[in-house]
Amino acid sequence: MTESVNKVALLSAYDRRGLVDFAKLLVDCDYEIVSTGGTAAELRAAGIDVVEVSELTGAPEMLGGRVKTLHPKIHGGLLGLREDEGHVRQMSQFGIRNIDVVVNNLYPFVETVRNKDVSLFDALENIDIGGPAMTRAAAKNHPNVVIVVDPNDYEGVGRMIRDGLVTQRERRRLAAKAFQHVAAYDTAISSFLRTTVLPEEITFGYSLVAKPRYGENPHQSAATGGVVNAEQMHGIEMSYLNYFDADAAWSVAREFAEAGKHAAVVVKHANPCGLAVREHQIDAWEAARAGDPVSAFGGIVAFSERMNSDTADKMRGLLLDVVIAPNYDDEALAILRTRRRTRVLKVAADDPPRLEVRSVSGGALVQEPDNLDGDEFQDFRVVTERAPTDEEEIDLWFAWRACRFVKSNAIVLAKDRALVGMGAGQPNRVTSVNLSARVAGDEAVGAVMASDAFFPFPDAVEFAAEVGVKAVVQPGGSVNDESVIDAANELGIAMVFTGRRHFYH
Repeated sequence: MTESVNKVALLSAYDRRGLVDFAKLLVDCDYEIVSTGGTAAELRAAGIDVVEVSELTGAPEMLGGRVKTLHPKIHGGLLGLREDEGHVRQMSQFGIRNIDVVVNNLYPFVETVRNKDVSLFDALENIDIGGPAMTRAAAKNHPNVVIVVDPNDYEGVGRMIRDGLVTQRERRRLAAKAFQHVAAYDTAISSFLRTTVLPEEITFGYSLVAKPRYGENPHQSAATGGVVNAEQMHGIEMSYLNYFDADAAWSVAREFAEAGKHAAVVVKHANPCGLAVREHQIDAWEAARAGDPVSAFGGIVAFSERMNSDTADKMRGLLLDVVIAPNYDDEALAILRTRRRTRVLKVAADDPPRLEVRSVSGGALVQEPDNLDGDEFQDFRVVTERAPTDEEEIDLWFAWRACRFVKSNAIVLAKDRALVGMGAGQPNRVTSVNLSARVAGDEAVGAVMASDAFFPFPDAVEFAAEVGVKAVVQPGGSVNDESVIDAANELGIAMVFTGRRHFYH
């Protein structure tokens, strides 16, 4: 490489959107372009003069390209402090040139491991080593080196370079973005390789999906990441609480998805207030809405299967904030698009999250998701003289699954695989029973009841019997279990214990 007073830009990016135009701008501003591999080839094909990294370093690329930028002439050029006389002297002694601009983003590790059949070899081959090292070095020395990891920053940075000054404020913003880029990348790798659920150190990496109009309240700003990664097909902007409730609704719909069946759920304030499973979607919707028709107004509605036009037509006249489904018939989507405000989301079938995170003062609480499975049903233990009938048993399992998604102290009344009453978030269980019975009204007669935790006293069961409940499912485990069972026997109620609690705060 010939001696030059030109500034140096090192371009080595996997995502090359807009890179050619940015490189041309740099050339126009008297930057010399240094690059590697595929990036260099693409720039040359666009007529840009490129110096290979190996020419700058005097060392060939090694080990199939694994070692190319890991060299003192690269990292010295990135890390050297222009204002430090010792650095300047050493760089001159060893022929190291300052590198002034770096454009880098990393191998597609996340995209590679989305394929569940990916081999360990292929996953490891897509772990970038030189890129993160180069990016971190440039970001560390950002007062002297401009680091760009996002093609969306080319326009603004290019304008500053053309004007002759990239401000220190902008350099710092770009450096923070670069460190975050590498941190998210390392998080994805550690998540893939991790063999324990809760290691001693853990990080989470989410990419911004959207910025809601505001947070939980209008004075709060907010953002959404990978938790709700849906395509908005129609409607006004989503708010923070729209995303929160939509995630709750989709979680329930996903839990109740069954082959050949349709699940419909209505959510209000993150609690399912309507839920049903039926052979036909329109029937599931009508049963779900009937569970609490008052609360359905302004609610969030989710369906486990593609939404059809019959269902969309049946929903006319009811104000809904969000509708969610895996897909929509063309006619159903056309009907929904006549709504001015309703947000319509198409959400891809996905796996439940591996971990749940909740912020607390000074840190976070992390836990495994509280997933249910069929084995839990096999563990049901009849503890009363009367066993549940076959129909009651089906509804008990339905109610138990639904109870998992209701805020504690949770009580659910169900009949014919539909939610008919729900009590949530109360400081005592008896109040939740009262609320669920009030919502159910006459539908409580012949219904079953689920409780997310044990009954400490017989009073809740006694009240349930008064309104017509015929069977109860609960975890058991209270010191007063025997008195609760005795009360159920006296009242002719069937009761099963699950041995597992499902608090949801």
